Amino acid sequence: MRGALSGLTTRGRCLLAAGFAAGLCAIVLNERDLLRVSAFVVALPLLAAWLAQRARIGLHANRMMHPNRVQVGSATDVRVELRSAGRLPTGGLLLEDAVPYALGARPRFVVERLPRNIVTVLRYPLKPVMRGVQQVGPLMARITDPFGLAEFDREMAGRSRLVVVPRVVQLTGLPSGSGMGSGDDGSIRLRAGQGEDDAVVRPYRHGDDLRKVHWRSTARRDDLMVRVEERPWRGGTTVLLDHRLVAHRGSGPGASLEWAVSLAGSICLHLHKYGHRVRLVGDDGRVLAGGQGDSGYSDSVVLDALAALPPSHRREPAAGIDPGAGQEVVAILGGSTPAVVDALVRNRPRGMRSLAVVMDVRAWASASEDPAPDPADAERLLSGAGWGVVVARPTTPMDQVWQQLCHSAGNRGPVVRTEVG
Repeated sequence: MRGALSGLTTRGRCLLAAGFAAGLCAIVLNERDLLRVSAFVVALPLLAAWLAQRARIGLHANRMMHPNRVQVGSATDVRVELRSAGRLPTGGLLLEDAVPYALGARPRFVVERLPRNIVTVLRYPLKPVMRGVQQVGPLMARITDPFGLAEFDREMAGRSRLVVVPRVVQLTGLPSGSGMGSGDDGSIRLRAGQGEDDAVVRPYRHGDDLRKVHWRSTARRDDLMVRVEERPWRGGTTVLLDHRLVAHRGSGPGASLEWAVSLAGSICLHLHKYGHRVRLVGDDGRVLAGGQGDSGYSDSVVLDALAALPPSHRREPAAGIDPGAGQEVVAILGGSTPAVVDALVRNRPRGMRSLAVVMDVRAWASASEDPAPDPADAERLLSGAGWGVVVARPTTPMDQVWQQLCHSAGNRGPVVRTEVG
């Protein structure tokens, strides 16, 4: 009975109090008719509470989502099946499913009458606007009586997992040079025939070791050329994603971090489609997806890793290591100070292909956020070190950014010539 009384609404409690007051007055005034009325008034909310409490015992619900893995902006269909196995009919049922704000508004349903042993199907769509591993539920039911004197809440279904992967953009084109995306291993032969060893040379850049000047090529081209030492090639491309919170601006779906995650996923899937080995790495040097060979690698693995990727609270990327680990690198950088860029350049071998998308995060920033570094400084440092660089803004389509990056790879890559003695 105590459990039933706990479900009384304000109307039910007032009616119960009025019944007791009327009964007390009937005893004092010796009015039997008033006493009968008071007994009815007291019994009505108690009976309503008992019936509402009993009606919730036989309720069952099952939630299904199809699909349970969607892309940002796509919709998934949620199906809720209700069934009442109790002896008493169920009516006045209010259902509410807990939905995170990134999935939209909470759906609510009012079921006037739920027949016994008959499945009632409810449907509603979800259209996520933010990536992440979301939990839908629990499904709560509020059972009331027809007079609104009592109500009880019950959890009908638990939580369901919905994976929202970042939006992927169709890219076109491939960077030239070093075998990127061409299906070969990118190695450079140093012995093509008889005679003097072939020389892989490129124009001299400020800071190069003068002892590596290739005088024969310099004389032929009338321009200072330096020899590029061959490095062991492991094949593949490393996509470096800078997901430091301090390096990005904006919030919600329009944040610069979400744009960077979407671009990283698009590049990984684009290169993998052409048979290229892809390794996705975070700013802390941790491998998010991929690794040695293609074992365990798939597009879904990459997108799931990006869906669950939180912002990093590091102030600076991992120092003292080459993010590419001997592979070609495509870096997606947020707002980076010259010190951060200098550390990246210093740890990256000059002989390897290195490309970078430098985001102008100031275009994503709101008026209340801290000022972001000027991308021109990062662009100048990376270009001086031989990187192919593109500055990205939210108004520039991702495919256009990628095509510009491919073009910069062809223009800024090392000049390879074979000198046969």
